[in-house]
Amino acid sequence: MSKKLKFGLPKGSLQDATIEKMAKAGFNISISSRSYIPTVDDDELEIRMIRAQEISRYVEHGYLDCGITGHDWVIENGSKVHEVGEFLFSKATRRPARWVLCVPENSPVKSVKDLNGKRIATEVVNITKKYLKKNGVKAEVEFSWGATEVKAHELVDAIVEVTETGSSLRANKLRIVDELLSSTPRLIVNLDSWKDSWKRKKIETLAMLLKGALDAEAKVGLKMNIAEKNLAKLLKELPALRNPTISSLSLKGWVAVETIIDEHVVRELIPQLKAAGAEGIIEYPLNKVVY
Repeated sequence: MSKKLKFGLPKGSLQDATIEKMAKAGFNISISSRSYIPTVDDDELEIRMIRAQEISRYVEHGYLDCGITGHDWVIENGSKVHEVGEFLFSKATRRPARWVLCVPENSPVKSVKDLNGKRIATEVVNITKKYLKKNGVKAEVEFSWGATEVKAHELVDAIVEVTETGSSLRANKLRIVDELLSSTPRLIVNLDSWKDSWKRKKIETLAMLLKGALDAEAKVGLKMNIAEKNLAKLLKELPALRNPTISSLSLKGWVAVETIIDEHVVRELIPQLKAAGAEGIIEYPLNKVVY
């Protein structure tokens, strides 16, 4: 029997984004409505889809060798695991998720100190209690099963809720008082699994390919031809091209230049390339960038 690595992926809001990133890393995962165990085109992997809130506990206890979950849930659960890497992706943006203390816009509360003796609803009870203790505030913290934003107006004095863009909070007429924690998805590993040489190598390979796929999303490749006499000027004026691949063309006096740059600068860069004498400029997407 071949060796197996049990890998937990977050079920729910991050599920589609995670499966998409895994596919770009080279691991194609299929989920059937008739089975809770997904299939993957790697005989050495066993995938389990589990709520992000629970993954760190299952990794800590060894049911999973490793998993992807938010740093916030590792902290909330107090899980003792090894962190391999941080992966900046989410269901909406590449921004970190922020757990913030919120009150209604018309609330008299200006700081956490104003919540002494009040009631707060949240899904991250432990994180909130530690935050209150740090600030010397005694307040009741209750677990929220959902629709937390609505409770702030009628049932509790404040909430601690997660946000990326803040749009949902604004839509519910809530005001941010303070930020408790910034969180990004992490690849975490069971401590005993990390000591196993085969599992560690497999996990490190997964991490490398996944990071390469994520890094590639913000970059593009550029190819172009340019007269050799104009090459020095192009390289001097365009610092983004300081480490390009340069190769000779069959046409004497001309070279091909190929490089990788940040996608957000392409629209300003291509006109500069053209003005510097570049021809046949090609922009293409990247699947992975491994440094």
